[in-house]
Amino acid sequence: MFEGQPKGLYALALANTGERFGYYTMLAIFTLYLQAKFGFSEQTTGAFYSSFLMMAYLTPLFGGMAADKWGYGKMVTIGIFIMFFGYVLMAVPFAANMLGIIAMSIALFFIACGTGLFKGNLQVMVGNLYENARYSGKRDGGFSIFYMAINIGALFAPTAATLVTNWIMTKGGFTYNSAIPQLAHQYLDSPTGMTAGATSQLHTLMIGQGINSYDPSVIASFCHRYIDSLSLSYNLGFSIACFSLILSFAIYYLFRNSFKNADYNSKTAAAAGVQEEELSKEETHQRVVALFLVFAVVIFFWMSFHQNGLTLTFFARDYTQQTVSGSERFAFDVTNLVSAILMVYGAFGIFQNRTVRGKLISAALIVLPLVYIIYNMGTTDSKISVLPQIFQQFNPSFVVALTPVSLAIFGYMASKKNEPSAPRKIAYGMLVAAIAYCLMTFASIGLPSPDALKAGASFSRVSPNWLISTYLVLTFGELLLSPMGISFVSKVAPPKLKGTMMGLWFVATAVGNMMVQITGWLWGSLPLWSVWIVLIVVCLLSFFVMMALMKRLERVC
Repeated sequence: MFEGQPKGLYALALANTGERFGYYTMLAIFTLYLQAKFGFSEQTTGAFYSSFLMMAYLTPLFGGMAADKWGYGKMVTIGIFIMFFGYVLMAVPFAANMLGIIAMSIALFFIACGTGLFKGNLQVMVGNLYENARYSGKRDGGFSIFYMAINIGALFAPTAATLVTNWIMTKGGFTYNSAIPQLAHQYLDSPTGMTAGATSQLHTLMIGQGINSYDPSVIASFCHRYIDSLSLSYNLGFSIACFSLILSFAIYYLFRNSFKNADYNSKTAAAAGVQEEELSKEETHQRVVALFLVFAVVIFFWMSFHQNGLTLTFFARDYTQQTVSGSERFAFDVTNLVSAILMVYGAFGIFQNRTVRGKLISAALIVLPLVYIIYNMGTTDSKISVLPQIFQQFNPSFVVALTPVSLAIFGYMASKKNEPSAPRKIAYGMLVAAIAYCLMTFASIGLPSPDALKAGASFSRVSPNWLISTYLVLTFGELLLSPMGISFVSKVAPPKLKGTMMGLWFVATAVGNMMVQITGWLWGSLPLWSVWIVLIVVCLLSFFVMMALMKRLERVC
């Protein structure tokens, strides 16, 4: 898996890991922050969330154009500094008024612009590493490793956000409860307008926080203090991104000699000693058309996949059990997940290592993490609380664990001359995403609609295993689509348009992210299962369209 890869890959991957850790820490709590601090509805929250994601993935188009003109390395550096300023602004605890909303919007704009300069251009440099004939056959594997590194950063992000939340809430004399922010805003907005069921629920939750009073002034004070404490915890969670960017910047500059040969564009390729492929107008046209067809289809995958920060987080907060016990505790400790990942890599190492020493090291990677898991499960509390953002650790943990599995499977298929092409893998990814939301549909049968829930409807929260399983299946789809798509773009894009085409890959992601809010609009009076049916339908339609275009797409591979 790691053999024969260019050294620059690891430096670029680690630089990206640091940046992604901060980004996903912010994203894990962003929608929760919007509703806790400002009291936004699901629809308004969805509009903010999807608009930010759209901007974060639209700006790489302009970042790519700038890099095609002035160089990739320069744009990556400028992007880091712009992002840093945005995260600093997000960490400032402004008041929950129009000034606070404007300050947050400005911060999001800077983060999106910095991401646009950093993300796509870093990936183009990864692709440039494989223009050397020595590494040309390692491209797909290299992008899978790069993608895995992204998810290592994302893996620890929800835990970091959760630790900060619990720390600040404890200092304020509170414990986190997902139902309190919404009820607190309802009370502060209109105490007499609350239903009797909602008022009773708020009083019960206050007792759980050590306050037993029906005095309106006491209730109002509690609501203000709870919201302020929770909002501050989210602001400090955003500050984590500032420190992760400093680490990313340090890695990028300390090890830039290892990838300096990849920092060239079409204008500087000759000076860098790189002979770029010469294409006719017809070949250029065919490649660009094929790329645009792929871009159009993957829009709907990203619409479905990026529900993790919106409707899947709402489902985790409002419908999923808030405490776990027994064996279910395993999945909610990130050190257990890391141990399990090490065991997977150890198992692969036993089969791949040719020396006795290598096999013994691999065996140790199985035994020692297993011992730790047994010890950890035996010493932790028998019942633990689960915060909604923690569910976002499962997708990256599955990516890191399953990347060697997918590489081994496709490597075996390649040796048998029957490995699917990149476009075919992308199509299968759409089909797998549809299957993931079938699980959510089954999980939602019999649950009240979000509007009925706000009115005080009673129900039994569902097992967290439904969400965990959904994230597992979505990860299979992601591994088929995302790293293969990036690799496809870097391979097929005409040399003079590399930055622009990589930017357009992100534009497709941006459009899909903007469409995420569609499910936010549906999150109301409709039956809960109908939200997931919409996602199933768009994924299936995309799969069939992709298969219909397959011959044309495979022609340029």
